Amino acid sequence: MGKIKVLIADDHAIVRIGLRSVFGYEPDIEVVAEAKNGIEAVREAERTRPDVAVVDLMMPHKDGVAATREILAAVPSVKVLILTTFGTSDGIAHALETGASGAMMKTADDGMIVSAIRRLAKGGRYISPDVRRQMEESPPVARLSQRQEEVLRAIAHGKSNKDIANTLGIRQDSVEDIANTLYAKLGVSNRAEAVDVAHRKHLLDM
Repeated sequence: MGKIKVLIADDHAIVRIGLRSVFGYEPDIEVVAEAKNGIEAVREAERTRPDVAVVDLMMPHKDGVAATREILAAVPSVKVLILTTFGTSDGIAHALETGASGAMMKTADDGMIVSAIRRLAKGGRYISPDVRRQMEESPPVARLSQRQEEVLRAIAHGKSNKDIANTLGIRQDSVEDIANTLYAKLGVSNRAEAVDVAHRKHLLDM
């Protein structure tokens, strides 16, 4: 097997530079492309067909979950390693459900990242201990539908059910039904608790 071809996708230049430097010391790893957002990540994956794509969970224009989905659709052989700084399990869980092969925090040491790259390139999976612990301590919520996300965002902005119904072009009782289903998924009983959970789990950032 030749060198492991790696794509680095992160919106922070200092992270891309740091990872490129780390991989530059490894004789079996070659960085073939970089991307500063999700759209570029998908395009560069199609262009270079890397073995492993290191993808930041939170990127502009297209987040890590959406980018992972499109990368794997375009190049099914790519293994995706999710990196994140957020102490939330939800985005990572969604990325893994989408097809990512690994996940770790950006605070991981260089050796751990390199080991993860090699493991994924061989067809394995890698979930770092801190990510695994986070997912156990704060289980991810069930995936929200697009409509549930729209209602959650509206609730977070303080809109009434009537306002939400007018904005979305649906009946007010439909909004109430959606909100109740949303509360059940979040494990809460009212608007204030829903907004609190949404902020703590960064559901409104995804």
